Amino acid sequence: MNRLKEIREDKGLTQTQIANKIGITQRNYSYFETGKTMLTEDILIKLADYYNTSIDYLLYRTDKRETYPLSIMQEKNYKQ
Repeated sequence: MNRLKEIREDKGLTQTQIANKIGITQRNYSYFETGKTMLTEDILIKLADYYNTSIDYLLYRTDKRETYPLSIMQEKNYKQ
């Protein structure tokens, strides 16, 4: 998954640093980054929170790195 590598390198961080922050091993993080293992919901949430971005950005559903404003998130929750 190139987007994970891109955002990690943009912040000047190593795989080990990110893995430690989200509570997994460097090897597991490497598997997520290379696409060998699918990202789980809990890991996606942790990564989006850590990088201060949206899950949609991490999954290539948008090219906007910013998080969604709270008002949009609340509106989406009401429509479901």
